[in-house]
Amino acid sequence: MVKIGNFFFHYRNFMFPVFYLALFLPSPPILDNYIAAVVIGGIIALAGQSVRWTTIGLVYIIRGGKNRQVYAEKLVTDGIFAHCRNPMYVGNVLMLLGTGILSNSLYFLLIGVPFFVFIYQAIIRAEENFLHNKFGKEFEAYKASTGRWIPRFNGLATTLSSMTFQWKRVVLKEYNTSYIWLMGCTLLVMKHVYTYEPAATFDAALPVFLGVIFLFTASYVGIKVVKKRKKLTSA
Repeated sequence: MVKIGNFFFHYRNFMFPVFYLALFLPSPPILDNYIAAVVIGGIIALAGQSVRWTTIGLVYIIRGGKNRQVYAEKLVTDGIFAHCRNPMYVGNVLMLLGTGILSNSLYFLLIGVPFFVFIYQAIIRAEENFLHNKFGKEFEAYKASTGRWIPRFNGLATTLSSMTFQWKRVVLKEYNTSYIWLMGCTLLVMKHVYTYEPAATFDAALPVFLGVIFLFTASYVGIKVVKKRKKLTSA
């Protein structure tokens, strides 16, 4: 499993196009009412993104490893990491599940979501192997007190209230992921309206969709420019 995890860690950035394509493939629906699928899926996906925002806002952990290999300078155990060893992956799975439901794709829910959960589980095993080898007893103690996937809610309110939320860091570090999933959700809703509603309804809604896409894209480009010019910095 560790070897599989190292492989997927190295190539995980190439999985996103596969994820996007799978969402739009023809599939039997999960729910007869696509609006219900959009609402339920949207709430779950937003919950996942919120987990990521909160995790990054409290304590930032360097992602991506080193040279696309698993790597860590220090063992991060505070913030949300004090309650769950892998909050970012928990957020990712919730986003995958929510977007899959929003897409109303039964195939993605039954095949895509379990596949990505397997990938994340393998990556986690590879990361745990690295952390065990580098930090030894320190990591084992952390591992014994904190769940891999299931968060410990005891003391969470204290953690949230006792730490400073770095919103600038969230904007700078998470704008790309936020843009990708927001655009994906927008395109999926467009697809639903085009498929299930009369042509006149889609034509009337099209300017709204285009406006939303423009807003998201303009925000993305704006943040990217500000980041490059170092007009907005974070701790």
